[in-house]
Amino acid sequence: MSIGRLSPHEQRLLDEIEGALRRDRRLDRRLRTLRLGRLPDPARLAACRPSTPTVLLLLAVSVTLMVVGIVTAAPGVIWAFAGVWPVTLFAVFRLLCRWTEG
Repeated sequence: MSIGRLSPHEQRLLDEIEGALRRDRRLDRRLRTLRLGRLPDPARLAACRPSTPTVLLLLAVSVTLMVVGIVTAAPGVIWAFAGVWPVTLFAVFRLLCRWTEG
């Protein structure tokens, strides 16, 4: 941990502070949840089994956003549609796969 630029007294104080921070479990948990770069688990994503009402709701929201986006050409609505549409397609695909399995 030492970078060689601190006096022995400063290094000892820094080590004590770092040790106290490492022992703080709440802080450690909060820092772990703030990490960027955590990718979604592909196995968990592949195991997603959306229900029929969920897919119907996503379809209704997507169609509504598409129509409103076409009529108003508001960038916020278009971006909302762009965010909801891939999720809707994935949910429909997973539902159709589940229906055709058995």
